[in-house]
Amino acid sequence: MWLHPSVRVRFGAAAGVLVALAVGASAATGFGPDGRATISGKFKNSEIVVGVSARTAGAIDSLTWNGREFINAYDHGRELQSASQFDGLHECFNPTEAGSRDDGRGPVSTSKLVALATTKNRITTHTRMAFWLAPGETSPSCRGGEAANSRASSDHELIKTVTLGAHGLPNVIEHAVTFRVPANYDSAVFEALTAYLPAGFSKFWTYDPADGRLVSLSEGPGEQPLPVIISTPDENYALGVFSPDLPQRGWPRGGYGRFRFDALREPDNATVKLNCVFRVAAVNAGDYRFVCYSIVGSLADVEAAMAKLAAMSKRRMP
Repeated sequence: MWLHPSVRVRFGAAAGVLVALAVGASAATGFGPDGRATISGKFKNSEIVVGVSARTAGAIDSLTWNGREFINAYDHGRELQSASQFDGLHECFNPTEAGSRDDGRGPVSTSKLVALATTKNRITTHTRMAFWLAPGETSPSCRGGEAANSRASSDHELIKTVTLGAHGLPNVIEHAVTFRVPANYDSAVFEALTAYLPAGFSKFWTYDPADGRLVSLSEGPGEQPLPVIISTPDENYALGVFSPDLPQRGWPRGGYGRFRFDALREPDNATVKLNCVFRVAAVNAGDYRFVCYSIVGSLADVEAAMAKLAAMSKRRMP
């Protein structure tokens, strides 16, 4: 599972959200009988529907528009979610919103949903994240080490508000994400937003807000300083990511990643990924808040909305 001098650190900033959740809806009552909660809004000739589930502890496991599913929810490491890593330990100390590696394709998450609230176009969740690896486990990213955590569950919390139709743009989803960090660390990598898409999304693009150019991008893997878009070959469906907290000069302390995973165990398991990443040194216990936007539609739709977001972001800079 995967920062920037403009990172907004707000100790206790999420307190108001938590009160609202406590009064409004509990994790148990916020879901429908099918264990799901959704928000939706019209874009062009179809509804955009954003769905979260009890299975993924409130992480977004479905995003549909015009008959197309944009999210790969094969296991608990995919989805449209958030994760963090600390002290350069990569997956060996990796709190993850949707659950752990051992949750696999199962119906239950090691992450714990504390609270959930929804309105017509907004979902707010509070999740106690699981560590990606259980104690004693390892992965290639651990570089020979094993999980540094002594428990499967963590004291790291994620509080997020997802708003569909942000800033009056019907195909823009705002993800305001707060990582509640319980201890001090030498460094952190906050993957504020990552999206895993079905393998049918196979063309990679980058958009430059400075000159409005959309250009083809290699599949990486890796990060680069400009927003990333992944589309289907016919360009009729695309998903992009943009953050006002990631001006180009901030890279490599933060950036946008893109990846393709073809050689996985099961034949239907291939996926592609994009993300919005922040790195912070000398992390103190407290709240770390970031805003990233996911943008849905055709490639032309995503490009147009990203240009509008970039213009709004520029006007708000001092």
